[in-house]
Amino acid sequence: MDRLEQRNPGMRSGGSDMPKCVTKTAINTTSSLTWLSNSSLKESPGIWFPSIGAMQPQKILLYYIFRPLSDPAAVSLWQRKLCESLNLRGRILISEHGINGTVGGEIKDLITYIKQNKEYPAFKEIEYKWSEGSREDFPRLKVKNRAEVVGFGIPNELKVDAQGVIGGGEHLTPAELHELVDSRGEEVVFFDGRNAFESKIGRFKGAVVPETNTTHDFIREIESGKYDHLKDKPVVTYCTGGIRCEILSSAMKSRGFGEVYQLDGGIVKYGEAFGNKGLWEGSLYVFDKRMAVDFEPNVEPIGECQHCNGATKNFYNCSDDWCRQLTLVCDACVEGNVLSLDCVHD
Repeated sequence: MDRLEQRNPGMRSGGSDMPKCVTKTAINTTSSLTWLSNSSLKESPGIWFPSIGAMQPQKILLYYIFRPLSDPAAVSLWQRKLCESLNLRGRILISEHGINGTVGGEIKDLITYIKQNKEYPAFKEIEYKWSEGSREDFPRLKVKNRAEVVGFGIPNELKVDAQGVIGGGEHLTPAELHELVDSRGEEVVFFDGRNAFESKIGRFKGAVVPETNTTHDFIREIESGKYDHLKDKPVVTYCTGGIRCEILSSAMKSRGFGEVYQLDGGIVKYGEAFGNKGLWEGSLYVFDKRMAVDFEPNVEPIGECQHCNGATKNFYNCSDDWCRQLTLVCDACVEGNVLSLDCVHD
């Protein structure tokens, strides 16, 4: 596809403030943390870009923002055309509450993608997270309209305004999280806001891991009464990039949890700041071909092989076509061809 210029299709109501076109722009990069002089970026300090010369030619971007969108369908159409024009792959979910995306591609195209997003007022303050990976980590581009950008099953409960989620937990930077733990000690409770299987290969030390297969299970869990003893404790919710905890922390507060925090930028930002030398242990599960990423070399795996209990971080699909549940299997068992054995799940 010709990526020199892709005109934005006609927008329906609410689309008048969309960028008028999608164009590729040359960026001059000189350092590993490269600031752009473009006037549209000056108004949002704190955005940095990896140097094209210093890093891999491809990367993965993770991002989200909660802002009211008057015409999600028009935004979805624009996002699809924009990503296609830049040859990006990944998954983008859009609702009336905002956008949640992970896309991979060449760094120069990702920078252009960021610049174009920043021309749309609702997306101007998105904070992007760069991750190792490439376009090939995704089979295709998916842009979907949904009732929720994260499926908790409470679309009518969630309220957002120009500042984000209304009534969510207090944001803590990684450094502020350490300050809270230093001052409150073992009173602080880490509450995992991901699917339970994700925690098998990495989690905060001593974290509470709810019995969840999908995000829809969280409301049932926090309403079950099994966590009522935490309602008077400082609870820190955490997830991969922060988006699930925006909603989870709000839902917990509205259900009587008195002191709820959320880790700003999620595990990704914490790992960038402290690696495995802080309160995090193991690897981070990600929803693409990589499946697991580490924040530093030679991380000791904390997952257990479901066949021999050996240490591993590697997930495989169950061999049973009727199951296909993700299964932790160590390298030795893979070499022993256990993946061809019968299903080990109940």
